[in-house]
Amino acid sequence: MRSTTFLTCFAIAFPHLALAQAGAGSSEPAAEEDRGRQGVEIVGHVIKPIPIEWSEERMARLALPPGFDINVFARDLENPRMMRVADDGAVYVTQREPGNVLMLRDYDGDGTADERQIVAEREGLHGIEIDDDTVYLMTVNEVFRTERQDDGSFDELETIADDFPEGGQHPNRMIVKGPDGNLFVSVGSTCNACGETNEENATIVSMAPDGSAREIFASGLRNTIGYGFEPSAGKLYGFDHGIDWLGDNEQHEEFNQIEQGARYGWPYVYALSRFNPQDTPPNSSFSEYANGSEEPIGLHTPHAAPMQMTFYTGGSFPEDYHGDAFVAFRGSWNRQPPSGYEVMRVDFENGEPVGMKPFVAGFLMQDDASPTGWGNMGRLAGLAQGPDGALYLSDDTGGVIYRIQYVGDQALDRPEPEFTNADTGELDLGLVSAD
Repeated sequence: MRSTTFLTCFAIAFPHLALAQAGAGSSEPAAEEDRGRQGVEIVGHVIKPIPIEWSEERMARLALPPGFDINVFARDLENPRMMRVADDGAVYVTQREPGNVLMLRDYDGDGTADERQIVAEREGLHGIEIDDDTVYLMTVNEVFRTERQDDGSFDELETIADDFPEGGQHPNRMIVKGPDGNLFVSVGSTCNACGETNEENATIVSMAPDGSAREIFASGLRNTIGYGFEPSAGKLYGFDHGIDWLGDNEQHEEFNQIEQGARYGWPYVYALSRFNPQDTPPNSSFSEYANGSEEPIGLHTPHAAPMQMTFYTGGSFPEDYHGDAFVAFRGSWNRQPPSGYEVMRVDFENGEPVGMKPFVAGFLMQDDASPTGWGNMGRLAGLAQGPDGALYLSDDTGGVIYRIQYVGDQALDRPEPEFTNADTGELDLGLVSAD
């Protein structure tokens, strides 16, 4: 691979951080706990794999488990992000940059979209949830409710909330309906790591379907876009984005069981009660803050960027996939070597997670033509299940939606999937033991 000293890719070392105590700041308990500790040196990289044009040959090299196949469902889209699929098979995807919702239909059953129609328009549309024929949509600040018509189009949008906080660094909201009938809205942080001034930032908020009874469900979540309810026990799980600039192998992406009233550590504590050396808990020591925060139940490669997650309830995948969670990873810009650009399967048994496995890989490629040495055939964003049991996967930079299905012996001979650049011995990947 080429050197990382090109203009588009640079390494940054932070020896000056050794001059500052991790507890330096306004919190005397944290400063007292940290007094006398050595400073830290953080070495990070900006590595931005260049986009590589899609081709049949490159798609044929994507890695999936035996028996699975992947094809292009739709191409030439505009920034396709979050997805839901209605019971009649209509695929809905939010396109954030043009600010709309696109409906796609496959009438002849060949696995590709025959029709596309814009069914809603609002600036910054990102979150989407479908409950029978009721649809919920979300921009940065607003939540809308509408109804699907017989032809799949949407009725007028009704505003049920319009005062969610500004997005800042993480404006991409998501919305999920829970088994209790309430809506669960992910509200990302405005920053990489900071003390928020709006208590709803860096949280998941719950509210009734009409927007009433709104409250913070869980806090300390930097940016949890991918989350959902395990179908048998109804527990909420989600993947949170780790803090940038803590180093190539810090901070891991965190898999959490998200419980009402719990705090998950951001911005002061991360991973297994590790202290963020750049920020200080207010009126608390780091240990006290960690003791009051929930640790993740799983860790994945730092900077991989988890996006939409879905639990598999279909019948076309092999039986041992039923009830498992799948999550798309958009891919890193802050790590050497790059991570993400993949789909993960979280294996569940009897309603509990038991392991993490790679499901789709190969979108990241080493490329001699790239000044960084790396190229990507897409950055993944949305993931949704159709009524036929297929999974739909969106690439928001390449403008593609893929369809993943199990075809058994008819599948192409493909490489076995592996997590992307996750073979570093320092990485503690997978589920965390409760011992």
